[in-house]
Amino acid sequence: MKLKQLFPFLGILLVLFFASCDKDDNDPQTERPQVTSTVPLSDAVDVDISVEISADFSEAMDPATINAASFTVTRGSTPVLGEVSYSGKTATFTPAAPLLLNSDYTATISTDAKNLDGNQLTAGVAWSFTTFSSESPETVNLRASENYVILAKTAITNGPISSISGDLGLSPAATSYITGFSLTNETGYATSTQVIDGGRIYAADMADPTPANLTTAVENMITAYDDAAGRTAPHFIELNTGNIGGETLVPGLYKWTNTVTLPADITLSGGTDDVWIFQIAEDLTVSNDVAVILEGGAQAKNIFWQVAGTATFGANSHFEGIILSMTGITFQTGATFNGRALAQTSVILDQNTVAQPQ
Repeated sequence: MKLKQLFPFLGILLVLFFASCDKDDNDPQTERPQVTSTVPLSDAVDVDISVEISADFSEAMDPATINAASFTVTRGSTPVLGEVSYSGKTATFTPAAPLLLNSDYTATISTDAKNLDGNQLTAGVAWSFTTFSSESPETVNLRASENYVILAKTAITNGPISSISGDLGLSPAATSYITGFSLTNETGYATSTQVIDGGRIYAADMADPTPANLTTAVENMITAYDDAAGRTAPHFIELNTGNIGGETLVPGLYKWTNTVTLPADITLSGGTDDVWIFQIAEDLTVSNDVAVILEGGAQAKNIFWQVAGTATFGANSHFEGIILSMTGITFQTGATFNGRALAQTSVILDQNTVAQPQ
């Protein structure tokens, strides 16, 4: 048979060959899985240090092959300790501790990861990301509300005898809603032996210019609350699911969608100009005898606790910072406080020592 007579047969053979290849490539039993997306994205910056690192696959994988050997995370050459889990089509690496600020990390999934048919990944996958820098957020501007150590809208209730350094303000409620102080009325303000260091007490029904000053201060308090609540790109999200007892907290923006509790002492460690903002969507609860400790020059005037629910400070506890509460603030018996209590409802005191920050 002449060569040109062979061409039709060669063409048929080639068609059959490529059809066979296509069939193999599309055969579920031979098709290899791939990583389709990652969290964080590759080359992401300003990543939350509490992030859970994950990868989505193109198909269901063999869970036995998704483990600490096939899914690793490193900072430089240093392995990151953590737990690997798998659900649906997603593998997740949960670090044993928050990642370090301003650091580069690399996550890797090796070809040891296989699908349910035993096929390996097409290729190993690695992606890198950088966590937030250590720069603290901008301070919250309190404006005129900074003139008061305690500022409330509906009531200030004192279970004598407390000792308060600084001015108290109440608006739009009247003087009668300030109780437990044995007030001595003056023109435009009142005094009390429990309000020391020249501190004065102001209410909305006192002589001018007190009502206007208080209206401005309350408006500024609400603006400051909204500022703190509206800050974006938190450094820490849901840290310890809200139980921060025993923690040492660096400067930064912290966010929780639930209640925050302090069952044990915490330390805020940073410099004199560093800022902490705590966004709390529910309540803030400090247990009896628990203290907030400042370290390294940290200052109460630069610590902002934005609390959507109630803030409650247990008996004989000690707290530091500016409390911006949408609801109420309660200091239980013997609690001490260095900061400002700014409440959009009431502040309740009971034999407390309260000092405004310097």
